[in-house]
Amino acid sequence: MRNVLREWQAELKYTFTGTRDAVPEWVGRLAEGDDAGYHRPGSAVWAVHGDMPTIVAGIRALLMQALHPGALAGVHDHSRFREDPLGRLAGTIRWIFTVTYGSTEAARAASNWVLRLHEPVRGTYVDGRGAVQPYAANDPDLLRWVHIAFTDAFLSAHKLWGRPIPGGPDAYVREWAQAGTLMGVESPPLSEAQMRAQLDRWYDDGELTADSRVAETVAFIRNPPLHPVLRPGYRVLFAAAVASLEPKYRAMLGLRMPRLGPFPLPVRLATKATLGIVHLALGRMGPSEQAARSRLRRLGYEEPSGA
Repeated sequence: MRNVLREWQAELKYTFTGTRDAVPEWVGRLAEGDDAGYHRPGSAVWAVHGDMPTIVAGIRALLMQALHPGALAGVHDHSRFREDPLGRLAGTIRWIFTVTYGSTEAARAASNWVLRLHEPVRGTYVDGRGAVQPYAANDPDLLRWVHIAFTDAFLSAHKLWGRPIPGGPDAYVREWAQAGTLMGVESPPLSEAQMRAQLDRWYDDGELTADSRVAETVAFIRNPPLHPVLRPGYRVLFAAAVASLEPKYRAMLGLRMPRLGPFPLPVRLATKATLGIVHLALGRMGPSEQAARSRLRRLGYEEPSGA
């Protein structure tokens, strides 16, 4: 069992960070900085992003984001996701954890770095009504879609498999709105109800599509090039992401709830068990949170009781 956990740990670290042994250099820099950052111990953001359901949330976010033809065109036309999917994942994780755990300067720098990478990402796509539309990755509407699909995914997965959120779901949406602002989203939603209403607007207005590109993307997300030791667990987590989707989005993606004949499979229970194994392999506290706590101790920040 110990050897299996060690192999899981190495491959999980490689999947999420691009390295099996050493902590990535950017993680150590989260201990630097002269302020507590936008988010602190005891916050809703720390509670959600420091918990294991984020793995399910990441899969769900990719599935949802694929439904916007502009966002998907940018990925297909300009991203190396087929050749280097783990590199793209590691870059996304770096931004999330820097905004979550870093100083305000680090969070702004990481967001500006992503926006600079987006600058050349431009082209055209066919919208849900069949018209050709221009797109740019930094268009406010596309940035809003990505932000809301992300927020919805992380909140939804945490509500199913996570622990209580300090301040409740609205606190998470309100706090993570800061990340949207850093990425150029104008007036991001500040409550769960606002977020759901804005998300459904794209669906109700017919702006989302499910074409051959979406099917190709879903097939890739269903079966990414992971190490064999991770594949059984990933199948459970993919099923969890599918189960967490609202039925209308699940139908657009051509996905169904997993079943064995006429009987639904116990996805929620299997997911809880799988996330427990991942937690055991990775440890109680990630290196990004450890680095952030080191910075906070240096600055004399007093943690709230129970944090």
